[in-house]
Amino acid sequence: MVVKNIVKKNTYYDSVTLMMISSKITSLEGILDATVMMGTDYNKKLMTDSGLLLPENADITSNDLVIAAKADSEERIEELVKVIEDELQKKNSDTHEGDLRAKTLNTAIKRLPGANFTIISVPGKHAKREAMKALENDIHVLLFSDNVSIEEEIELKDKAIEKGLLMMGPDCGTAIISGAALGFANVVNRGKIGMVAAAGTGLQEVTCLVSRFGEGVSQAIGTGGRDVKEYVGGRMMLMGIEALAQDEETEVIVIISKPPHKSVMEKIFKSIENIDKPVVTCFIGGSSIEIDKGTVIQTFTLEDAAHAAVSLARGEKIENIIFTSSKETIKEIVQRETRKLSENQKYIRGVYSGGTLSSEAMVLMNDYVEEIYSNTPLKENGLLKDIEKSEKNTVLDMGDDYFTNGRPHPMIDPRLRLERMKKEALDPETAVVLLDVVIGYGAHEDTAGTLIPTIEEINNELQKEGRSVSFIASVCGTDEDIQCRKDQIEKLEKGGVIVMPSNAQATRLALLISSKGEAWSKMMGGSVNE
Repeated sequence: MVVKNIVKKNTYYDSVTLMMISSKITSLEGILDATVMMGTDYNKKLMTDSGLLLPENADITSNDLVIAAKADSEERIEELVKVIEDELQKKNSDTHEGDLRAKTLNTAIKRLPGANFTIISVPGKHAKREAMKALENDIHVLLFSDNVSIEEEIELKDKAIEKGLLMMGPDCGTAIISGAALGFANVVNRGKIGMVAAAGTGLQEVTCLVSRFGEGVSQAIGTGGRDVKEYVGGRMMLMGIEALAQDEETEVIVIISKPPHKSVMEKIFKSIENIDKPVVTCFIGGSSIEIDKGTVIQTFTLEDAAHAAVSLARGEKIENIIFTSSKETIKEIVQRETRKLSENQKYIRGVYSGGTLSSEAMVLMNDYVEEIYSNTPLKENGLLKDIEKSEKNTVLDMGDDYFTNGRPHPMIDPRLRLERMKKEALDPETAVVLLDVVIGYGAHEDTAGTLIPTIEEINNELQKEGRSVSFIASVCGTDEDIQCRKDQIEKLEKGGVIVMPSNAQATRLALLISSKGEAWSKMMGGSVNE
């Protein structure tokens, strides 16, 4: 085994670029482990702990780029370095006619004096300075960076409010502004439904569903997840609502979030009392508030929110959806899948890349099962004692910090998720493995393609043991995304995965199968065997 480091002094690349490169290189033949990182103290610790950082490079700084690899030969490392250099060169030359390149924000402002929007992705300790610089120059900000303190977030948002600017983030991963998809977003129709969200994959799910239902998005404003916490007070959520209220292209407003703090929720409802546009709210698992205004629709799932928004935009009656497939079709699937299960197989194991989608799954399960465990639980007593070991019904958010510290997000690099998926599927008590497949900008170029070989491997092992599990998934995306939702579904179904139209429908089907039809009467009425 050979371990080698290549250090490029004073060479900076943003974390998203490096994560995407890291996800490509580890699959190269002969590479045992590899990463490309900036030499921050935290990253140095991660590389040291994994045996990738050599002692002679312990003094590298956060301004230095490090290529670190373990391989079975020196030649393999040379091949790896060439791939990385090619990818970095591609990034450096990835410009279009008329694009301007600048090394600093100040230079960019001078070269593009009319610019009014910037995306900032720098190490957290530098993020406030760069974001403040943009705001002081009357530029809207999407702050992708994390590790920004709450005090800094409040200071930045107060400055933005003072100047009438958007300050989306920190840790804001998704937005669609005037038709431009930013971060982890999707190719969707332009239209008259505007959204503001403190939930990244929640925003993706609703924008994609709205587009697939034939309507479109005017604006989709992200706020960063902490915005609706008590201490931040919904500063950007409230500003986003007001911006959509004044936007001439927006006719229906949708508000999406994991449960805000009670005080923030009250502010949100107070802010929409005087808006003369219909408003749809979806607080995943959050309680509703009594409100006299008839044009405020409070929904339970992301799919409900999308349906309600589309119905309002078309002036149609709003109907809640359980399944879009016929009752008989769902019944056939449940009967077929439950026949494969042994008496011991009774639990759902959700292995998610999207945090909002995993929360929605737990909220839907909560009405049917007593105990749900997670690394990001709905209730404190649902926290896994050991995150590496699932208990009963478990739903994992693989995009949480525990799993992504020093590693690419599972939407970019699925390797860790695949390992956990296999572990869950081979548990003798698992009946259903529940998955999300999130595609679009920034996501892996073929998520479904990465899942199928592992699912085939799992099924082969289960067959030897005389067992079977049901794989159920939904694909968050559109046919216009580079990965093409239709193609992803086709690959999954060929691999034996049951693909449902939404995360909510996938979770409901998982409940029906894992309960061996016992949940049917409560969910569907009657009996599954009628």
